[in-house]
Amino acid sequence: MPENPELIITELTKATHIYFTVTNDLVFDQRMRRICNSLSGAGYFVTLVGRQYGDSPVTEMEKYRQVRLHCYFRKGRAFYAEFNIRLFLYLFFSKIDIICAIDLDTILPCLLVSRAKGITRIYDAHELFCEMKEIVSRPGIYRYWKTVEKWAVPHFHQGYTISDPIAQEFEKNYGVHYSVIRNLPCKQVELDTGTNEGFILYQGAVNEGRSFETLIPAMIEAEANLLICGDGNFTDQARALVKKYKLEDKIIFKGMLRPVDLRIYTQKAKIGLTLFENTGKSNYYSLANRFFDYIQAGLPQICVDYPAYRTINEQFNVALLIPDLEPHTIACALNNLLQDDVLYEELHENCLKARDYLNWEEEEKKLLFFYNQLSS
Repeated sequence: MPENPELIITELTKATHIYFTVTNDLVFDQRMRRICNSLSGAGYFVTLVGRQYGDSPVTEMEKYRQVRLHCYFRKGRAFYAEFNIRLFLYLFFSKIDIICAIDLDTILPCLLVSRAKGITRIYDAHELFCEMKEIVSRPGIYRYWKTVEKWAVPHFHQGYTISDPIAQEFEKNYGVHYSVIRNLPCKQVELDTGTNEGFILYQGAVNEGRSFETLIPAMIEAEANLLICGDGNFTDQARALVKKYKLEDKIIFKGMLRPVDLRIYTQKAKIGLTLFENTGKSNYYSLANRFFDYIQAGLPQICVDYPAYRTINEQFNVALLIPDLEPHTIACALNNLLQDDVLYEELHENCLKARDYLNWEEEEKKLLFFYNQLSS
């Protein structure tokens, strides 16, 4: 038995090169920043690979290496084909010990390179990719990605995802047992509780399936303004809906914000929103970043009554859960929180207590244990 097994594990860790692959341009990906910083702080050599366009913002300095592959195409089949070819070539000629594919859109290059190099491969599933509305509602696209999933995922015997229901789906469908590492924010040491500006906040991707078709008309009845911080494949439609309902003075689009700026808006808000249509298992089993970001900011929220959120709310009571996403239901819930000071203060105080448990400093222990097991 070695005299100091912990030292041996540390030495192995320090020699390990881990590559993570995403299709975004890195700047706004808070989940990957947390994961990469935690592993870099533990002694791993970490590289995060994403994409770059001509108008991509400058990345911030981090403890890990950031690589962005230049792409001519911005979306659709041409983008995925171009990015995956560039990613394969880059990874093939890199020194890698562990390769981690983030979701299905980077899984093929990671599988091929890991086989060619004989290295460990990991699958990090942020969601049930094929069950997102923009995939499941398009039969041809769904068939393609489902074929990729059925072929590739069974070859990734080790991985993790963001909620128990999603982990159970992977085990049921592909026989892989994935760990659960939730996407929790870092604990905010200080909160600015004196700058509440009374607005409702939606933060995150402005994508299909996020209930903008009912949220926007709900704002006709809601007694506060709405700030939308984010961008995505439904932004143009959302702006058109705002114009249709003549809500330009009540709904404000802020676009993509850097994490530090987004945190300021979150602390100034009165109510947060976590809304997903039940149009696919990915939404129904989701456990969104924003749900925990609101908690960390002490911000009560309106949230869909789906399994993962319900489980946490039964323990901490930090949100007002709603049974459906009809405009009147959303508006009534918002006005209830805006008008009921006792209920609002109760949820606010519960958020402050939950912050001590639902934070990255606690959750990263699972991440480090996962990778230390691989290294040792």
